[in-house]
Amino acid sequence: MEKKVEIYTSPTCHFCKEIKDFFTFNKIKFIEYNVLSDSERRKELVERSNQLGVPVTFIDGEMIIGFEEERLKEIFDIK
Repeated sequence: MEKKVEIYTSPTCHFCKEIKDFFTFNKIKFIEYNVLSDSERRKELVERSNQLGVPVTFIDGEMIIGFEEERLKEIFDIK
């Protein structure tokens, strides 16, 4: 079953680009929320995570703050 991946990002964030590149390279579908241009998503991010920084990723509800490549590989069973 495909996992639901949601990423809160901003266009100027280096680690946001890295995590999106990681998912794209590994053919993992994701939904991106730009918190810089979408104030509702920014509010949602704070409510869900108590974070203002990005990236914040939710994978089937599990929160990952920042770009934790090893954890992502573990979750998606990538060697």
